[in-house]
This record gives sequence, C-alpha cells and structure tokens, in this order.
Amino acid sequence: MREAKRIAIIGAGMGGLSAAAILARQARVTVFERADGPGGKIRQNEAGAHRIDSGPTVFTMRWALENVFEAAGARMDEHLVLEPQETLARHYWPDGTTLDLFADTGRSAEEITRVFSRQEGDRYRAFCERAQRVFETLKGPFIEADRPSFLGLMSQRSPLALLETAPFSTLWSYLSSAFSEPKLQQLFGRYATYCGASPFAAPATLMLVAHVEQAGVWSLEGGMQALPTALETVAKQNGAAVNYGADVTEIIETDGAVRGVRVDGRVQPFDTVVMNGDVAALRSGNMGQTGSAAVPRTSPPARSQSAMTWTGLARPTGKPLSYHTVCFSDDYGAEFDAVFKQRTVPLAPTVYLCAPDRASGRQPDGPERIFCLINAPANGDTRAYSPEEIDQCHKRMERALERCGIALKLLPETVTAITPETFADRFPQTGGALYGMASHGWRASFQRPGIRTRLKGLYLAGGSVHPGPGVPMAALSGRAAATAILKDYGLTSGFPKAVTAGGISTPSVQTAPTG
Repeated sequence: MREAKRIAIIGAGMGGLSAAAILARQARVTVFERADGPGGKIRQNEAGAHRIDSGPTVFTMRWALENVFEAAGARMDEHLVLEPQETLARHYWPDGTTLDLFADTGRSAEEITRVFSRQEGDRYRAFCERAQRVFETLKGPFIEADRPSFLGLMSQRSPLALLETAPFSTLWSYLSSAFSEPKLQQLFGRYATYCGASPFAAPATLMLVAHVEQAGVWSLEGGMQALPTALETVAKQNGAAVNYGADVTEIIETDGAVRGVRVDGRVQPFDTVVMNGDVAALRSGNMGQTGSAAVPRTSPPARSQSAMTWTGLARPTGKPLSYHTVCFSDDYGAEFDAVFKQRTVPLAPTVYLCAPDRASGRQPDGPERIFCLINAPANGDTRAYSPEEIDQCHKRMERALERCGIALKLLPETVTAITPETFADRFPQTGGALYGMASHGWRASFQRPGIRTRLKGLYLAGGSVHPGPGVPMAALSGRAAATAILKDYGLTSGFPKAVTAGGISTPSVQTAPTG
C-alpha cells in the first residue's frame, strides 16, 4: 500500500492528524495545512512569554484519544503528561450562589445537597445514573459507528433503551422535570453549548455529557496544544509529511475518482484525500466543483454558535476562580434568543473562564493566564466587529463577572480578542460557527455527513461530520476515516488488533458510498 497509494490530508486539525498518524503506518501520507501549525481549532495566543489556550480547554473521553494513539502504534502516555482534575468546574450566580462539581459523583451530590436540598442531591444522583445509561446505549452503535442511522440504532438497541435517551425532548424540558432547582437546570443545560447548540432546542440526549465529564477531566502539560503536537510527532515518526502554509484550493477528479489536489496553484497527484475541514467549505465549492458535488446539496443547515474570546494575564480578585469557572446570567432564555434568533451578542452573557495556572487547586503568584469566552452568533461572514463593538462586549463580560463577585481586568498589553469574524476568516464558509451545524432536534445527529462521500477516494473528518464536534469526537472521526480507507483498500487485517478490542467498531463495507 505504501508504494501504491498516496493519501493527501487537508487540514492538520484533530481529525486530520489522527487519520494521518494511523494511515502513515501503511501508506504515503502528506498533510496540507493552511495555518502555520497543527491543531485546527486548538490554538494558543501569546501574552508576553506566556502561551494561553484560546480554543478547546477541556480534555475528556481519554479512552478515545488513547485508542487513536494505539491505532497509530503509539502510547499516549509516552507523548503527553495528563493530570486528573478533582474539581470539574466552579459555578457562580449573581445572587451569590456558588456550586462546585467534582469528579466524584457522591461528593458532587453532597455539595448539591448542601447548597440546595437533599431532594436535589438525590435527583442529581438519578440524573447521573441515567446519563451513564444513555452514554452506554449510544457509545457503540452511534458514537463509534461509521455512519449510523435511526433504524440502525433500533436494530442494535431495545426500544426502551432508545426511548431513555429522550431524543424527542429538548434538553431544557427534560432538565425541568429532572430538577426542581432552576439553577441546576441552567447548569446542566449549558452542556448543549459543548456542541454549539441551545438547550432550548437541542435533544435531551445531550445529558450524556454529564457522564463524559464524570468519567474524568484532565489538564495537559503544555496546554491543549500539546495534543495535536503529539499527534503530529507520531504521524511524522510513522512517515507522514506535514506541510504548513499550504493552501489547498481544489480536489482533482478523473472518471469519478480522486486523482490529486491543487496546492498553492500546483496540482499534486494523490489516490485518496481526507478532507479535515468544515463540510460547509466543501459544499460551497471552496475545494472546487468536484468537492462540492461529493456531498449532498441540501438546504443550508442552521449554524451552531460562535464565540467571542479574550486571553491575557490578570490578577483577579473577589470570589476565587477554579481551573474551569462559569458565571451564569440571570436569564438563560434571553441569552440563547439573542444568539440564535436575534443574531446578536447577548447583553448579559454567561461567561466561561479557564485559569490554567489553577489546575488541581494551585494558587498562582502574580499575574495569571486567563481565557474568557461568551456565546455569540455565527455571523462573522456577514458583519464586521468594530474595535468599539469588541470593547463593548468586553465590558459586558466584565460586568457579568462583577455581578457574580469577580473583578477581572486583563492587562491591556497582553490581551488578544477573537470574534466570529476572526473565526470566519480562519474557517471559510462557516461564518465563525465552531461546531458545524447546530444540534437542534432529534434528526440533527443523523444529518451530519458520514466518513465516505459520493466521490471515490474522498473521505471526511472533523467536527462537522459524524460523530460531531469536540476534541475527542473529531479524533474519532479521523480514526473512522482511516479505518474506512484501510477497509476499502482490503487491508483491515493490517489494522492493529490491540485497537479493535474496546475501540471503534469496524464500519461495514458500502458498495455505493454516500455522504
């Protein structure tokens, strides 16, 4: 295969690097990335001598990443230093309520009992048990599957098990019945934002995020950027070539099959291409007419949300921060109406803070690294954010923190602000949407494109395809793409056996590949 097959991977995000690391063991793999380094949405900003994560900040589903490294013939713990976090997140509300969630479910239940009531603590335990059952129901036939369908799920799981996933209820309506305390409804409703959705429109199935976090949250030495850097190292060790500053503008096709890509104006021959980018860019013709025709021409799906972020150094005062801290707004409904209906930045946003220097309860001396995020609409391709507007949003963020008892002023000379417009420039045709299409309604999860496309030799990876957004899910998509390619080449037997056990289920052969 190494002599006969040449594989191009467009994009050095988590999906592309995962596929590259695995496939390079048996093929000639070349990665093309327009940016100047690996990671895709995983990025870091500089603040003097410091580097601050400015994209994903939460490492979960360790098993998924371990399986990717194993499939690439490596061990994750030999490339990354992980530290488990006892406190998952700290939550503040404007009325002074404070609630920590812990990796230990029993301890979290005791905290909820202390802050609210024993009844709410018991409801939390029941919620966690159901979230675990939902995750276990969907892990094999959906999360790890190549291109699942609702009928396929029904053939592998009992109707009662599927009904317990509550796909036809919104997350908010389910939480309203699961908890009496509105603050807990708000807290767990925030899990919809992990895939860029509104809790008032996303399916209740997303309760499984609670189990994902309870199964473990880790910090990485060197920040989240250490993860794609490690995958790049493994890919290169396996023989992959990685090119940065390389802009792919067209996928070349002849007689219904991939023949190459156009990179920086020059055609290079390849037999297979893995597109690790938002499907919206492929569908809209950013990779040429060939790429556009390879995926179904459907009406544009609703975009997921974007964000406004600020990174910098600060000396926060007032209530103490944790590694992950959330300061909630008073009116959650108004916040999501602003983002998804009015297409504006909320006037009173919920603020997420990441303070990496406080991992595992550490207390930093002097200015510390801070990442701040508020939800925003994915309209970065239709409007420009002026410096005055960015400053207004910054002040809204600061006021939201002050209402929760936190005074945080980023040192001006260290601040980097990112808007939906910035994300739209980085990820073409998305408008700055960070999670592909919005996961609204029960059909949304089945409407994401699968790994294979209509064009022979073109495969997809990344957060906009199945199984969805998020660091581990994007990595799983890359692994699924590699698995599909090996299977389509008749080389399944060459896939590491240690990975198949307990890892991703091998997708079935499709005689007529579809998107």
